[in-house]
Amino acid sequence: MSDNKSHYNNQFLGEPVKLPQQPQAVPAPKAKASTSLILVAVLGPLLGVFVGASAIGGVLPLLSGSQQVTVNNPGSVNWVTGAAAKALPSVVTLSVSGNSSAGTGSGVVLSADGYILTNAHVVTLDGSTSDVVIEVKTSSDRIYKAKVIGTDPTNDLAVIKASGTGFSPIEFADSSKINVGDFAVAIGAPLGYDATVTSGVVSAMHRTIQVASAAVPKDGGSSLQLWNNGTDAPPVNLDVIQTDAAINPGNSGGALINDKGQLIGINVAIATATTTSSQAGSIGVGFAIPSNVGKRVADQIIKNGKVSHGLLGAFVSDATNSDAAASFSVGALVEKLTANGPADKAGIKVGDVITECDGQSIDSASKLTAAIRSKSANSKVTLKLTRNGKEITVEATLGDADANN
Repeated sequence: MSDNKSHYNNQFLGEPVKLPQQPQAVPAPKAKASTSLILVAVLGPLLGVFVGASAIGGVLPLLSGSQQVTVNNPGSVNWVTGAAAKALPSVVTLSVSGNSSAGTGSGVVLSADGYILTNAHVVTLDGSTSDVVIEVKTSSDRIYKAKVIGTDPTNDLAVIKASGTGFSPIEFADSSKINVGDFAVAIGAPLGYDATVTSGVVSAMHRTIQVASAAVPKDGGSSLQLWNNGTDAPPVNLDVIQTDAAINPGNSGGALINDKGQLIGINVAIATATTTSSQAGSIGVGFAIPSNVGKRVADQIIKNGKVSHGLLGAFVSDATNSDAAASFSVGALVEKLTANGPADKAGIKVGDVITECDGQSIDSASKLTAAIRSKSANSKVTLKLTRNGKEITVEATLGDADANN
């Protein structure tokens, strides 16, 4: 087992690195027989979801029937039926093609005039290209052309704009008020089967996962390029909600909603045991980006075309209680500070162990990285830390992680 203390997490300085014990997300791999777990970004293969037709006023009619919720037996209606009926008109299926590849994903409607929130890895085909053609299918079986407004690879989110009007915006919930055990419903297009509904609960909050970056190479990508192959884009750490509602390839960018039909997260990835299948599937461990992060990112992209990310200005590593308990980290150990950076100005010192950020427990370097990067530049954060056995609380004003980019 490698020593985590020797692997600094440089993401606060704009250079994120892979943490040794964090699983790396991979693009629907050809799995080998194994009992290990991997993280899979749930972009689906293009399976002919969209029926070819001529565009008329930017809209293409489909031959298949509507996927609106039909109540066949009012006596058996439950909370899932009601939540799905409310949210389904606000969840769309995306067909994305570019270079020599294509895939399907999902999206969540933000406004009546066609702004849609999805994952960055959906609209960049896992970071392979920025030159894509996007079509959006609504739950009422209409298809619109769409264009990318902006992407945020750091949070694996993107906003696109469909060509039509009259869309049904999703209602946002406050994801900071979610409880473990709350009901949850995932809506999207797994394997291209649009308007699919699965249910479960919120299994955990503030999980940290590491996924491959959806950042596109500066040359825009190549038709021969494999998933992030040949790029120096480092992986990113995401602060996510865990759910056992089934999420599968094609669900990326779709909605995770509560029992009121309100958005609590954007589906992004699953953990899956490797199998003999070339397409990974759900084992009941799915992840979604919290709706509060999604709303902040979407608002900034629509307003500014880009997103700002917080910067603490510290190198951190996993902190453990002792060599005897080295398998479990208990915080983020400050190894080095940027002179006059946010952490330095807040009074944080080398050797401090950060254990909490804005009320969120911090038990590893990657969890602190994800928490800080989910916030905007100039945000104020309250950090709890231990120093020489004593607990200290400090307030820091975050810098801009993108200032030098």
